[in-house]
Parts: sequence; structure tokens; C-alpha cells
Amino acid sequence: MCRVLDLPRSTYYDKKGRPTSKTEIENQVLKNHIMQIYLGSKRRYGSPKITRVLNKERALKGLGKVSQKRVQRLMNQLGIKSIVIKKYHPYGKSSGYTDGENILNQDFTTTTINEKWVADITYIYTRIHGWCYLASVEDLHTRKIVGAAFGKKMDTSLVIAALEKAFRQQRPGVGLIFHSDRGTQYTSKVFRKRLEKYHMIQSLSDKGNPYDNACMESFHSIIKKEYVNHESFESYEEAKLGCFDFIEGWYNRNRIHGSIDYLTPHELELMIRKLA
Repeated sequence: MCRVLDLPRSTYYDKKGRPTSKTEIENQVLKNHIMQIYLGSKRRYGSPKITRVLNKERALKGLGKVSQKRVQRLMNQLGIKSIVIKKYHPYGKSSGYTDGENILNQDFTTTTINEKWVADITYIYTRIHGWCYLASVEDLHTRKIVGAAFGKKMDTSLVIAALEKAFRQQRPGVGLIFHSDRGTQYTSKVFRKRLEKYHMIQSLSDKGNPYDNACMESFHSIIKKEYVNHESFESYEEAKLGCFDFIEGWYNRNRIHGSIDYLTPHELELMIRKLA
């Protein structure tokens, strides 16, 4: 073997007889820990978030921090990386509704929960039932999906169902800003009346400007890249169950978010409610 590898025999026996170094032992322990976090995230986390979780757990044990570069190097040795996949999906058309102001105006800052909500609809394909639709409502302060509805039709009843769930769960006060695009579902008279009933202020994106609803676009991108694009849904029922499991079982309660200091939406909301 030494002859094939063009390696001196002395080097081979020196390596063979040398005890495992402290660094090698530490790296093996770190690899095991990294793999646990990676699998716990269902292979969705890359090195930045794995590093955060790793160091948070090490701090609880009184251990020192590990750099992201070291985590990247060990992930390369393990042959693992984030599985997120980008994929094209169709978009709906604007309603042409000209009334209504863009009150949010890309100001995504907040001071507390239930101050500003954003909403949108995305498409999810199933083999039996074709395109199905997920309507979501997000609280900008915690990044929590406070309401979601899944349906076979992209109509006003779908977005009202998502709004109703958000209202029942959060019970916001008067004056909450509810922002969406100008799709027919959100500009319909029925939906606008429902916002008035709950004393919410409607804000609508400028025509053809996706940046006005960037945070909601970001969530739908996440659910596609981290979950939907890795699945092949047979039916409406399967897709509905899977999406709600992702939202409630993973996104709201277990997925850490860089925009909220690497907490989960559930953790941040609990902290705020305890201080209230």
C-alpha cells in the first residue's frame, strides 16, 4: 500500500502508532452534535443556524464557542448541507383595485405583537387535485404565522378563513395594520368589511411591487424551499396536513430566525406576553 501511495513506510508506522489527538477527539464530538442538529432540522439548516444552535447548547454546558468556519469544514467532511431548493411557481394577477393606501410602505419595523400583519397566497401542486392554495397571515414582530388556511380555490373565503384563525388566536386590539397585495381576494368588498368589523386598518401594496410585501414573500419562499419542493403530494388532504405540520410543528415552534435574534416565533411571543 505504501508503494502504491508513494508513501514512506516510516510515515505509515508513525501515523499508525500515534494516539488520537485532542483536536481529533473534539472534532468527532462536534461532528456527532452537528449531525444531531442537522437531522433535527430535517436537513434544512445550513452552517449559520447550526453554529447558532450548537453554541447555544454548548453554552448551557459551560463549553466554549465554535466558529462557523469550523462548522462548515466539519459539515463538508460529513458530506452534509442544507437541502433548500428554489423552484418557479405561478403568480396571480392584480385586481386592478385603485382605492386603498399603501400604509405600510415597506416599514416592517414594530414595537410589539399584533401591531402589523402581512398576508398573501401561494400555490401548491397535488397530483390528484391539481393546484391548491395556502393563504397565510404573519405577525411582523415575531415572524409567527398567526393564521393559515388551505383550499382548492383561491377565493375570498380562503383569505377570510386565514384572517379568522389569526383573529381568534391573537385577539388583537384596535388599529392593527393588515397589509397584502391588491389581489381580488383582499380587495373584495366582503374582505374589506371583515377588516372593518375587527377594527383593522387595510394597507395594500403598490401595483407590481413585490418588495412591499417582502416578509410574506419570504415565508412562502421558505416553505417552498424547505418543504414543498422536496415533496410530491398525492392529494389535497396530504398537502394540507403537511403544510400545517410544517407551520405549527416546525416554523412557529422550532425554526430559529435570524431576524429575531435566532429565537423561534413561539419563544419570542412567550417572552413578550410574560412581560406584558
